[in-house]
Amino acid sequence: MSLTLLALDTSTEACSVALLHHGEKTHLDEVAQRSHTKRILPMVDEILAQSGLRLNQLDALVFGRGPGSFTGVRVGTGITQGLALGADLPVIPVSDLAAMAQAAYELHQAEQVITAIDARMNEVYFAQFKGEKVRSEFGEFLQWNEVIAEQVCSPEQAIAQLQANRTQGDWLNVGTGWAAYEALTKTPFGKISAIQLPSALYMLSLAVPAWYNRQYVKAVDVEPVYLRNEVTWKKLPGRE
Repeated sequence: MSLTLLALDTSTEACSVALLHHGEKTHLDEVAQRSHTKRILPMVDEILAQSGLRLNQLDALVFGRGPGSFTGVRVGTGITQGLALGADLPVIPVSDLAAMAQAAYELHQAEQVITAIDARMNEVYFAQFKGEKVRSEFGEFLQWNEVIAEQVCSPEQAIAQLQANRTQGDWLNVGTGWAAYEALTKTPFGKISAIQLPSALYMLSLAVPAWYNRQYVKAVDVEPVYLRNEVTWKKLPGRE
């Protein structure tokens, strides 16, 4: 079976779409802070037109379900639901942090990855992943296991958890958080890479085994992951 998937992500200041068709991947990536709503649908139209496809010819939609900015994750969720409902497509949600780990593997062959995206307010979206090669009837793929579960926390809390785990050795650090906060800049665990933000391109690699393992949902059941929606409200003046 030739699988055709379209992935999109608006969870951070990056805005991206990617297509898997006939075993080949194409993608469009932009930095589109505050203009995701204007850019994402034209980008979807462009990548489908390049391949001569219509939306209803896809097998499924893939989307970055967060963590990320409240607005960005909400935009991605709403656009995905609208497209999936209109074309009667299932949806494969993908973690943005796991997608960055996948990028580290595909670009640098890293199988031990620490992700930290700047979440503002002296916090980062943070997780630690270790890859495990898995063989299945659908082929071999890298499965990302959480050593430290994805969360939003201060840079100091991230460092404390890594130290508690006695993290050392060949780890690759990805995300904007490493350069954004002095605590992380001064205390790298392994090598800091140039990978800054998630991309829909690497979500495709995670979505393929998810598809074959039937890990998809109906459009109406799509749920975003904000991680700190309650925390944000608590930090606003006058909010308890």
